[in-house]
This record gives sequence, structure tokens and C-alpha cells, in this order.
Amino acid sequence: MNVSAWVWIATLVALVALLAVDLLIIGRRPHEPSMKESGGWVAFYVALAVVFGVGVWATAGGRYAGEFYTGWLTEYSLSVDNLFVFVIIMGRFAVPRRLQQKVLLIGIVLALLMRGAFIAAGAALISQFSWVFYLFGAFLVYTAISLLKEGENDEDDFKENILIRWAKRAFPVSSSFDSGRMTLVTETGKRLVTPMLIVTIAIGTTDLLFALDSIPAIFGITKEPYLVFTANVFALMGLRQLYFLLGGLLERLVYLNIGLAAVLAFIGVKLFLEALHTNSLPFINGGDGVHWAPEIPIWLSLLVIVGTLGIATVASLAKSSRDRKRELLDTKA
Repeated sequence: MNVSAWVWIATLVALVALLAVDLLIIGRRPHEPSMKESGGWVAFYVALAVVFGVGVWATAGGRYAGEFYTGWLTEYSLSVDNLFVFVIIMGRFAVPRRLQQKVLLIGIVLALLMRGAFIAAGAALISQFSWVFYLFGAFLVYTAISLLKEGENDEDDFKENILIRWAKRAFPVSSSFDSGRMTLVTETGKRLVTPMLIVTIAIGTTDLLFALDSIPAIFGITKEPYLVFTANVFALMGLRQLYFLLGGLLERLVYLNIGLAAVLAFIGVKLFLEALHTNSLPFINGGDGVHWAPEIPIWLSLLVIVGTLGIATVASLAKSSRDRKRELLDTKA
């Protein structure tokens, strides 16, 4: 897939424009969006991703369109998992509802910057060392096992890291978020940092950890840097509105971790099989490719990912419904 410089430039300009719109909306009127507003924006971004995929199909063919859609769905599901931790961070630092949009937007911008850097580094590694797929595959399987061990999301899933603890010790922190600024000046002229800075550090370090999972995952689906980047962009752009749209539904997705673990393990195995095909390590098959290893086509990857996440979602909602009915019966009894 040959992507010209002007296509990259046009994509980046469009991304900056969308971010600017978000900044204007939040800057002019910080508020908690309604379900209607959130639903409209989520639908807009999903439709935009679908249209973009159609454009890829028309200009580059069905194979690359399939890779984009599969990568986008994978990154979107991993972004929903991001939201669990964002909810915990918002609660832990008692972020006012009217300022949560700003926190989420900061998180999205940081995530885009980090993933952009990781995508560039990943593409450079892959072009030089095909054996890096062995490492990516092993890391994804390890991540899948870790997700299964974590179980359901709860407040213990978020631990203040060393950077957050250092910031709390190094800077005088006010008790007020003020208007959402990072610093404020007291009546005595002393400058303090607000909890918004600490929350931003928490969101940024969380984004870094999630980028370490998501980038190897999508490189297991497509090796095209442009598709990797755009799939990440479309997965993240509607995340702010999705946070408010889902609301309490997030707590009901109790099996999402299991579904994501299965998806990551599947992609990890897929990466390992691809690494065998392009093998250059001398201690494996004498440095030659292992061509008898099965290849997993993109349509099968898409089917497995959609099916796994669909089953996890339906099973989660069914379990949550049963649990609520049981609680009602216990209350009446």
C-alpha cells in the first residue's frame, strides 16, 4: 500500500481540525454532555470510520479495507477497556463532572502522541527485524494472561505510580480544581498546582501502558503504518463522548477482560505464525521460513474478533441482568 506524502498531510490536518473543534467546545462551555449529545458524537465518529474504510476499499482494495476495519475494532475494544481505568482515576481524584471532558480530551491527545511515536518505532523495527514479531506475539500472550488474572475491574486496578507520588511530594497541591487550570495563585501570591495536573499525569502514564498493549496488537493485523495510525485515531476520537454515553454500562461489562484476553491471545498466536513464515533466526529451521505454518486470513481475524467481543458483551449484560434480578428478590425477601 503506497501512501503519498500529501495523503499523510491531509490526514494529519483533518485530525488537528477535529481536535480543535473538541477544544473549542470544551473551552467555551465546560459541561457534562447529555446522552443525546454523546450519542450523536459517537455515531458521527463511527460513521466517519466506516466511510474512511469505504474510501480505503475504493482506493487500495478490499484487503486493506478489511485490515483497517479489523484494526479499528480491535483498538476500539481496547479503548473501551481504557475507560474502566479512566472511571477509577476520575473517582479516585474526585474530578468534578463538568471538568471530566477536559481530562478525557487531554488523555486522548496524549494517547495520540504516544501511539504516533510507538507506531513510527514499531514500523522501523519491523522493516529491519522480522523476528520482532516473536517478541510482539509473546508480549500479547503475556498481556492476555495478565488480563485473565486481573478478573473484574475494581478500584484496586489503579495504583498510583512513582511519577504521581513524586509530583504530589514535589509540588504544593491545592485542594480545589479551580476552573480546570493546571496551576493557580492564592490570595497571598503563592502559586500552587491543582489536582488537574496530578490527574493529567495519571491519565498520561495510563495511556503509556495501554499503548504498549495496543500497538503490538494492531501490527498483528496490518503492517501498514498508515492503517495502524488511522485505526488508532478513529478508535480514540470518540472516546470522550463514549465515556459519558456508556456511563453505568461500563460496570456491567464484567466479561470484557476475558473477551479482550482472548482477542489478544489470538493476535499473539497470529503474530507468531507470521514470524515463522518470515523467520530469519538461525536456530529456528536453519534460518529459513517455516512455510508449513498455517496463515490466518484477515476475514477470519475479523470474524474471530467481532464474534469474541460480541459474545463477551452479550454474556456480560446477561449476567448483570441476572444479578440485578437476584438482588431485587433478596431485597423483597
